[in-house]
Amino acid sequence: MKFLPKPLRPSALRPHVVLGALLLALSPPAAHAQAKPAASAKPALPPPPADVIVFTNGDRLSGTLERGIGNSVLFKSDVAGEITVSLDKVKELHSAGSFAVLRKDIPVSRRTVTPGTLIYEDGKLTVAVPIAAPEIVPEPQIAYIIDQPTYDMELEKKPTPLYGWNGAVNGGATIVRSTDNGSTYTAGIALVRAIPAVPFLPARNRTTFNLQETYGKLTQPVIPQTTPPSPPSVALTSIFHTDAERDEYFSPQFYALAQTSFDHNYSQGLNLQQVFGAGIGWTALKTAHHQLDVKATMQYDKQSFQTDANDKDLVGSTLSEAFHRSLPRKLLFTESASYLPAWNVTSAYAANASVGLIMPVFKRLSLTLTTTDNFLNDPSAGFKKNSFQFVTAAAYTLK
Repeated sequence: MKFLPKPLRPSALRPHVVLGALLLALSPPAAHAQAKPAASAKPALPPPPADVIVFTNGDRLSGTLERGIGNSVLFKSDVAGEITVSLDKVKELHSAGSFAVLRKDIPVSRRTVTPGTLIYEDGKLTVAVPIAAPEIVPEPQIAYIIDQPTYDMELEKKPTPLYGWNGAVNGGATIVRSTDNGSTYTAGIALVRAIPAVPFLPARNRTTFNLQETYGKLTQPVIPQTTPPSPPSVALTSIFHTDAERDEYFSPQFYALAQTSFDHNYSQGLNLQQVFGAGIGWTALKTAHHQLDVKATMQYDKQSFQTDANDKDLVGSTLSEAFHRSLPRKLLFTESASYLPAWNVTSAYAANASVGLIMPVFKRLSLTLTTTDNFLNDPSAGFKKNSFQFVTAAAYTLK
């Protein structure tokens, strides 16, 4: 006789067993599957290959080729920093980036310049171009080596109207409140846009704009000792000048230009002088520290004076020079002079000269000292021919 086990009574089931069974039944199927291992992280990309210089003594230097001018290159490395290396001390040079080589013996154009990677060996620079045969440039014919982004922006693309502008704004004031009340204010802006915007490329064009205003008012009180008492006297000073010029280079030193200028000088009785001219310019001297330009134009000159009898319509010229030089401690010296003969009225000639010194103070702020002399040989009756200014102002460099 077999004995069968007694069935369990519901009350005999333990509560935690029942609760576990219910949770297992209600859980989604994905919860029963074994968790998949996390996907392995992608391997890090290797760093881009570095440019390498092998010197004639066997030393090697890795880093980044920045650019080159003539027989020297600018090379930047983590060990040596940014250094200039003469190619006569280089045995080999290999670049990983794309560069454009501008030659001295071939004019720069899209047909003559194609960027590529560089290899320098045995006094020859080889430009490896992906879709054409390599170009071999002898060392004496190397003018510039520039990176591809600079080449695309400065030589290939047409710059937008706002691209490449540099300059400064300046202002100053003198205020006196005493027996005499006097106020003198000066303000101005000087802008220049040179294309290309980098100094190590040959110039294509240049645009300049200048504006300067000096205004002053001096009031002297009533003098009671006089009979009858003299009324208060008021003296005004208003000297305004603005000019604009556009230069188009047709060689590294020579350029054609068009210019205009407008002048008002209360101290010479000149209400307005308008000049419109065109001519030729010559960059006689240009280095990293100084530059000298000489210009000559033919122009139309209209003068309007406080005395109508002095008004003139002139056909004349402007013969001018402009010089600037960088000095130690980041000082900048500027000098310019102009002579304006009139061919149809020979007595109505004019001249002006200016000398300035710019002294950096803090970051973009600087102090400017400027002397300007304007000479007008045929002013209104009762006015002096010379007008001299010495201006001290604070300047802020825009870029």
